[in-house]
Amino acid sequence: MERKIEIFLKKWKKDASGKPAIIYGSKQIGKTFTVLKFGEKEYKNVVYFNTENNPEVEDLFKKEKAIDKIIVNLSLISGETILKEDTLIVLDNLVNVDIVKGMKLFGSDHSAYNIIGITSRREKLNEFKGEEIQFKQMSEMDFEEYLWAHDERNLANLIRESFEKRKTCPFHKVAMDLFHEYLQTGGFPEAVAAKMDGKSQYEIDAIIQKILDVYKKEISLADTLIDITRGIEVINSIPHQLKKDNKKFQYGVIGAGRRAKEYESTINYLINNQLAYRSYKIQEVKSPLSSCKDKDSFKLYLPDDGLLYSMLHLNYKQFITNESLKETLYENHIAKTLVESGYALYYYQSDGKAEVNFVVQNRMGKIIPMEITTKTNSKAKSLSVFMKKNPVEEAYRITENNFQTKKEVRYIPIYSVFCLNTTKV
Repeated sequence: MERKIEIFLKKWKKDASGKPAIIYGSKQIGKTFTVLKFGEKEYKNVVYFNTENNPEVEDLFKKEKAIDKIIVNLSLISGETILKEDTLIVLDNLVNVDIVKGMKLFGSDHSAYNIIGITSRREKLNEFKGEEIQFKQMSEMDFEEYLWAHDERNLANLIRESFEKRKTCPFHKVAMDLFHEYLQTGGFPEAVAAKMDGKSQYEIDAIIQKILDVYKKEISLADTLIDITRGIEVINSIPHQLKKDNKKFQYGVIGAGRRAKEYESTINYLINNQLAYRSYKIQEVKSPLSSCKDKDSFKLYLPDDGLLYSMLHLNYKQFITNESLKETLYENHIAKTLVESGYALYYYQSDGKAEVNFVVQNRMGKIIPMEITTKTNSKAKSLSVFMKKNPVEEAYRITENNFQTKKEVRYIPIYSVFCLNTTKV
């Protein structure tokens, strides 16, 4: 399955700076598989080290500060010859700062050795940071990658063309049907592969539940036992929070008497490690949006649509006929897609309770509101209210219908949200 991060990896290999790279992202999203596949394609050989609980590698990088000696010892440990420019060195499950310090030696010396580190511990990035290393985030497969995997690259290109040229998509129904499949399957490569192999939704749900167990194991790495328990409570509560009419995160949904102060560090841990995504409420709009956020009012989303679908215990009939649940899945999809495109999330709620689902600020400082419009809220007016009070250059209504533009508002189908990612990989 082709992944967008492969474009970054090819550019990185050609980069004359010789800096090592660290690929970071949640577990089970295909980081190691993609890097190893890239190595097999682009290098004469790949030398792989799992650094987790590997004292031999840890001691080497802690004690040795000369590049040549590090290479000699890595060759001895692996039993492989390491060649300049022709060998990819992969250091998986990075958590050890001494190993990263050793990687930085190669970056500061513009070494001809190619090294990639992989980590799921995003909170470690502050300890790892440095100009000697390139960092690249990876997420689960987005809908465009899902289309590629299903040999629907032409459809993906048509969707992008329709978005960019503001014209209708000729295969709208096909795109919607595939998108609904994606919401049920999600973007974990193992689940996508099972779907492609014709596995049932029950079998796909079993795969996703296994991945959920891995996520909960990640929470067990939190600093305190109480944070581990609370982290699992928060993750388990997110589907119930999103099913409510008012999707603001409420501690009472977790249990009676729960208070914000008790869960602050837990929620920060989940956000920092991409185990959940957060959208803050704003009641005024000015640049930067971060100056407007209400820290006590927020929504939480899950980082994968299939994960939410499975945790809601939905079957296909419920998904298709229950418009409220479908809208919940749509909102989660937009949230995760925006976050993984580099946007910070906010939602607007006025004193009169008019709510715009998402307000983001792009890299040029432009503020963009987005409202979900479905069969159950086809006459939603919150965006109009917002635009009268806060003039903006660009606004979106995200619908189940085809592309169109009305006055100052662009109507885009829910399956095209990936087009909002303007980052050049």
